[in-house]
Amino acid sequence: MCTMYICLCNAVTDHDIRREAADGVHSFAELQARTGCSDCCGCCEQEARATLDKAVSQVRCQLPLAAA
Repeated sequence: MCTMYICLCNAVTDHDIRREAADGVHSFAELQARTGCSDCCGCCEQEARATLDKAVSQVRCQLPLAAA
């Protein structure tokens, strides 16, 4: 699988964003704080948000159901 740079200014890749989501990052502000993504020119914000949203959804689908 190819790695795609989402934020060129801070060298943040789609893999980095998916890893952050797996580590519990669920908001764009958290992603920015941890990676610096989209804190320079901001050109990547739309793609970064979409990548994070998709990654968070995938993480949530993989969580085991709570025992009743």
